[in-house]
Amino acid sequence: MSLRAKCAIAGLGQTRMGRNYDHASPVGFAAEAIQLAVDDAGLKITDIDGLLVNPGVTWMDSVMASFSLQQAMGLKDLRLSATMNIGGATAGAMIMHAAQAIDAGLANVVACVFADAPLKAPTPGKAKEGSAAAYGFGRGLNAAFGQFGVNAMYAFVARRHMHLYGTTNEHLGAIAVAQRQWANMNPDAQFYDTPMSMADYNSSRWIVEPFHLYDCCLVSNGGLAVIVTSAERAKDLKRPPVYILGMGQGHPGGDPMETLASGAPIAKETAFKMAGIELDDIDLAELYDCYTFTVLVTLEDYGFCKKGESGPFVANGRTGPNGSLPVNTGGGQLSSFYMWGMTPVSEGILQVRGEAGRRQVPKHDIGLVSGNGGILSTHSTLVLGAHP
Repeated sequence: MSLRAKCAIAGLGQTRMGRNYDHASPVGFAAEAIQLAVDDAGLKITDIDGLLVNPGVTWMDSVMASFSLQQAMGLKDLRLSATMNIGGATAGAMIMHAAQAIDAGLANVVACVFADAPLKAPTPGKAKEGSAAAYGFGRGLNAAFGQFGVNAMYAFVARRHMHLYGTTNEHLGAIAVAQRQWANMNPDAQFYDTPMSMADYNSSRWIVEPFHLYDCCLVSNGGLAVIVTSAERAKDLKRPPVYILGMGQGHPGGDPMETLASGAPIAKETAFKMAGIELDDIDLAELYDCYTFTVLVTLEDYGFCKKGESGPFVANGRTGPNGSLPVNTGGGQLSSFYMWGMTPVSEGILQVRGEAGRRQVPKHDIGLVSGNGGILSTHSTLVLGAHP
């Protein structure tokens, strides 16, 4: 039996983002986000009987993060608890797991949360530290020859795409500029007050060629949570239900250097079949954007354009505020904030609800949300709808 529209997202909770030092640990951000999501739904904290946690890199006890958070919040008598981590695909996977559990009668109201706190408050007299050190790691001989950290690994794959298909830095820059335009209409974005032109993009410093500074996602402190419940219950709550029409995962294995592909085609097949939609039915797309290049690959893998043609596809502002395909309408992880897969999930919810303010897309009945983890290693797809 299909899970189409059996469950809905009923609440969204988002803390302040970016250089936010309101809490000493990610547990504090997670607890705040869940309380905000519960309030948003018009529920009580005691209504929660399921807790799914995607711990960021700075959690001290990530193995049992859901238990740690339960204890910190004083939650009692949970029927569902899990710590989940498939990188940036986890948000979609948590929502999928929540919907499956609710439909099976294993839980009624499930909180799904991501939180992290990699940025440290400035200390007078102390030398400045690199704020993104937690996201880098070395791997054997690759590191010995200079390829270490996620930036370099994605840059390696992007360079091959450029070599094979003629993709240029201006194509990458088109994504960065379009998303900055969206962010300039989002008061919650870290770059809300900072416009960017293509010249600004090109003059920004190199991180790892071919990536400039603005090809790479932000580093943010904060927490983001959603409340999933049955569609029937969601109809009687405070906010308009965001129906989960379709969902899927895709984990291709293999070497992305060879395939230049993500798990989107696998996840799309499952999610679109469940939702009963085609690509032309999508009104807006919130695509995981750890790098500008990730957006290009994802556009190809969902079929918005053919493999290798994403550069020209985005070159004329197609994905920006005045374009024909609204993509990452809050600014995404490049210009708004970086909460792993919860960044695209949160914007998808706001758009489908019609609550995105100045950046609201006029037609917002069906939204596509993607998550991506590793080096194009894991993928999740959600199809969200305003109507069941």
